[in-house]
Amino acid sequence: MTMKKVLEMKAKREDARLKAMAVLSKAEAEDRFLTDEEAKEIDNYEAEIRSWDESISRAEKLLAIEPETQSEEKPEVKPSPSKGDEKRFASFGEQLLAAYRAAAPGGKVDERLSTRAASGLNETTPSDGGFLVQQDFVTELLKRTYETGILASRAKKIPISTNANGMKINAVDEDSRANGSRWGGVQTYWEGEADELTASKPKFRQLELSLKKLTGLCYATDELLQDAAALEAVIRQAFAEEFGFKIDDAILSGSGEGEPLGILKSGAIVKVEKETEQTDTITVENLIKMWNRLWSRSRGNAVWYINQELEPYLYTLKIGDKPVYIPAGGLSEKPYGTLFGRPVIPLEQCSAAGEEGDIILADIGQYLLIDKGGVKAASSIHVRFLYDENVFRFIYRMDGKPIWNKPLTPYKGSATVSPFVTLAKRSGE
Repeated sequence: MTMKKVLEMKAKREDARLKAMAVLSKAEAEDRFLTDEEAKEIDNYEAEIRSWDESISRAEKLLAIEPETQSEEKPEVKPSPSKGDEKRFASFGEQLLAAYRAAAPGGKVDERLSTRAASGLNETTPSDGGFLVQQDFVTELLKRTYETGILASRAKKIPISTNANGMKINAVDEDSRANGSRWGGVQTYWEGEADELTASKPKFRQLELSLKKLTGLCYATDELLQDAAALEAVIRQAFAEEFGFKIDDAILSGSGEGEPLGILKSGAIVKVEKETEQTDTITVENLIKMWNRLWSRSRGNAVWYINQELEPYLYTLKIGDKPVYIPAGGLSEKPYGTLFGRPVIPLEQCSAAGEEGDIILADIGQYLLIDKGGVKAASSIHVRFLYDENVFRFIYRMDGKPIWNKPLTPYKGSATVSPFVTLAKRSGE
């Protein structure tokens, strides 16, 4: 067996694929379904491709086996790898290619894939859920995910243990700052203020989170699979940006069913109503009232998140003859990009201009995320193989919800406050 023979087999496999594609393209060009004869023809090409895949795999394995030496000399004894280097992949791209080979017909599971899995969870079998990504690669992947996520990077994040699938936290059930209600029922007295003191105790509620499964698919062509470094670069960027986007979207508007609970769907959100007979998309009064309803302790951490379509409206707002959004001296503390001294950040996931959620003033540090810390990766060549594409699947288990479950009534006053404030719908009313 020679490399030339392997290349000939690959050429014949490519010829079968191109013939199958020609049949598909003909039906597509004529805007019709495949005939029974054409479907049977494609089935035959698929069987031929699978046969060539098996033959190529066997041939490449044989070529990888070096011939035994005929010398009587004792084989060289190589030093054992250090404990830190033993059974580890040198790069994330190398591990991805190992997962790809494990899914190939007749492919063998790399020992390093097996040793990275958690025992008892069937994570060493691709069909049962794939392979755990090596821990140092996981750390970098998730770091990039949370760096690209605008909201995720600001949330309070707690990892949970391997054996847990969620967590319950005792949280203070406080909805008012009135005497006897702080900390859910703790009350104090000055000497002589009361002849008979009333016993008090804090009231708690359970904040429960259970892991949800975020699954991502990434297609890789045969050409990309030939270069481990390029494959790693593409997967790292795609994984980080897409997972970061989806986590941000869930933090903002997740339903809580099969995904995290978003602040807009939670009971903690404060909704500021529009002004009477308001016709403008946004007014100075809207912004002042939103700021007023923000929990005072969140003012140092809160950020304005807006749909980018709102920016032109912000530039037109004035108090007297002074612009609100650009120059210092209005509501801005700095020349650009702040309101009430807090950053204004355009966010793709915000609602369209005029809809509830198009502008949100939020302290995302009051949002809790949990994760199991690991990412499972699996590979399959059975998806879109006619297009010379392999699919990688990544699974990340996490959950999240606001720490608050309802707004807070202040000690003196009636207007509730919260770390999460939005503006009610103004369009189409």
